[in-house]
Amino acid sequence: MRTMILTSLAGAAIATTMLGAPALGQALKNHNSDGPVDVEADRIEVQDRSDRAVFSGNVRVRQGGLSLDAARLTVAYASGGGGASGGGVDIQRLDASGGVTVRSATETARGSVAIYDLNRRLITMVGGVTLQQGANRINGGRLVIDLNSGRSVIDGSAVGGSGGNVTSGAGGRVTGRFTVPERKTN
Repeated sequence: MRTMILTSLAGAAIATTMLGAPALGQALKNHNSDGPVDVEADRIEVQDRSDRAVFSGNVRVRQGGLSLDAARLTVAYASGGGGASGGGVDIQRLDASGGVTVRSATETARGSVAIYDLNRRLITMVGGVTLQQGANRINGGRLVIDLNSGRSVIDGSAVGGSGGNVTSGAGGRVTGRFTVPERKTN
């Protein structure tokens, strides 16, 4: 049985917290977005004049306890900036497309496209988004994970409001199913 849920993950986060399970954003709140980013793929094209690299084919990205898998990834960077990398490249943003999966140790989020803005510490996923933690599952059109606050929001529409470009498959609404512990009756 599917239950219609509020149009933001805030309500769902409360529900999952009551069930003893944190939301994805909460689990990633302390994620180190300054850590090294490891990328592997079948192919890479470096567009040095544009300060970007395009990875394609079985792309796998790892940063600390966070992983991202996709068919294609564009990495936007600033070169020669110094910083923690010691003068190499400073990754600004990751744009992933093609069956994107973002995982932490306890949660998995899936969607068509994901944008990881390392400077703002935001991960945005759009296109038939599913957020799953164990047997708990939330579906919508757009998911935004704020790594600063630990807040995650799912909208029913990929454009963030009611109506518009609905991609959630549920008439523009967020849907979810949550497990409930068995209660003993007297």
